[in-house]
Amino acid sequence: MSIITPSYNSEDFISFTIKSVLDQTYQNWEMIIIDDCSADNSTEIIQGYIQKDSRIKLIYTKKNSGPSAARNLAIEISKGRYIAFLDADDIWLPHKLKTQIQFMNDNNLSFTYSSYYLIDEKGKDLGVFNTKSNISYTGMLRTCSVGCLTAIYDTQKIGKLYMEGVFGHEDYTLWLKILKKVDYAYGIQEPLAKYRILNNSLSRDKIQAAKYQWQVYRKIEKLSLAKSLYYFVQYAYHGVKKYN
Repeated sequence: MSIITPSYNSEDFISFTIKSVLDQTYQNWEMIIIDDCSADNSTEIIQGYIQKDSRIKLIYTKKNSGPSAARNLAIEISKGRYIAFLDADDIWLPHKLKTQIQFMNDNNLSFTYSSYYLIDEKGKDLGVFNTKSNISYTGMLRTCSVGCLTAIYDTQKIGKLYMEGVFGHEDYTLWLKILKKVDYAYGIQEPLAKYRILNNSLSRDKIQAAKYQWQVYRKIEKLSLAKSLYYFVQYAYHGVKKYN
């Protein structure tokens, strides 16, 4: 199991993130943290954990390239069969990996995800995102039901796949890529993680997110104008409902 964590100026939250990995009941993992030219004390904090646990690895980028490039670098050097994603401000519940890996093995699945809790910058509960039990490629075009912090895919079944394309939606384009190779992704209804909503996060900027979504349809998936309009209306509808 390889855990992919991009980190940029994450000193406020990275300890919570790493601790949530160390607390996992499933222990066969490596955590690859890619520092994207941070200017704060986050790398010193990470190094402190590395001295205690060699499963944590820290790689430095030569220039700030964004979370997509950082994740791709980590995927490239990863050694685990399974690829999981955990950003430097999010948290896993202790049984997350064990529950999800068992779910994948018991059902012969290659791409899974789960529901997750929502928290603010101080860790205050903001509710829960209840995901769908399964989703196809066309379903993913309508709305993204896969939280990046819950996603796991099996490289033994589908190979190593990388993020690309539109800023802020790189994980979404990866899910679409995977769903062109498998019929469905399958979700665990139980929340297994905590997604931190920051004051400056893209999830709060609905207009910019909508622009990026349109670019995914037209530039990445190369859908016709008619199909793009159809799926964009679906996206807007589900976007209003998503966290309400």
